[in-house]
Amino acid sequence: MKDLWSYCFVSFVCCVAFVVKPSSQTFRAGIYTVQVTVTVTDKAGRLIPGLAKDAFEVFEDGDPQPITQFSDQRVPVSLGVMLDASDSMRGQPIVDARLAVEHFVSELLDPEDEAFVGTFNHLPRIIVPWTRPPDLLRGKLNGERPSGGTAIYDALFASAPMFRRRDRPRAAMVVVSDGADTASDHSLGDARDALRRTDAFVYAVAIDAEGELRAQSRRVNASALREITGPSGGYTEVVRSAADVGPATERIARELNSQYTLGYTTPRAPDGSWRAIRVHMKDSAQIARARRGYYAEPRPSNPQN
Repeated sequence: MKDLWSYCFVSFVCCVAFVVKPSSQTFRAGIYTVQVTVTVTDKAGRLIPGLAKDAFEVFEDGDPQPITQFSDQRVPVSLGVMLDASDSMRGQPIVDARLAVEHFVSELLDPEDEAFVGTFNHLPRIIVPWTRPPDLLRGKLNGERPSGGTAIYDALFASAPMFRRRDRPRAAMVVVSDGADTASDHSLGDARDALRRTDAFVYAVAIDAEGELRAQSRRVNASALREITGPSGGYTEVVRSAADVGPATERIARELNSQYTLGYTTPRAPDGSWRAIRVHMKDSAQIARARRGYYAEPRPSNPQN
């Protein structure tokens, strides 16, 4: 992977005074450093900026870890968006959702960010791979016409490898859908496990239109999506129409602009095992969201793309 030290922040999100790399952990000369992106809110869900390092505590497999790296500064993000283009999105819903995605990637991201966009019906497709600056993606979804079934899990599973080929220190994935999965070959568990091998925050915007006459089995399954987004540090938001996708993605953009980066050095050598991470706020009025763990996979000392 390309070295991103020149940003003088550290990765998993951002940092002053430590290295920024497009991965969630680094291994150099016997030192294993884990970086963790954190969103902090109050109990009403409002973002809390301006906190200091001593507001946080980090635990790995239940053991407290000294925080050796910290920043509240924004560093570039690699953002992927997968848009439902199944038959149920015909008409105004696909128009509204397409405009919201275009606004998100072309106007709410920074020029130093990178993004990819894709669609899914019964098959997932990456329409345009990693692109920088993201405003070059404007209009790239205009030719997409809804048809077919809904394969959300396949779309998420297919997106996960993209984050191993990214160039930016932070990572986020957004999926927009209005229906339950009806066509995937992969299971919910497959999608969840593939994504937790990345350090991406995963967000879902679930369109559940009021008054729509659809069988319950075909309506969007927000509970299933939360099983994927929650462990990553992200969240699922249920909206009532495709016209609400725009405000929902704006809230995601604000969160990406307000995250913290924590780093700690673990004394345990990488062995491929899953290690649980918990970020705790010392102030009980504050709530931290972060990924719930990582695979401690050995990395070469001079990784190549």
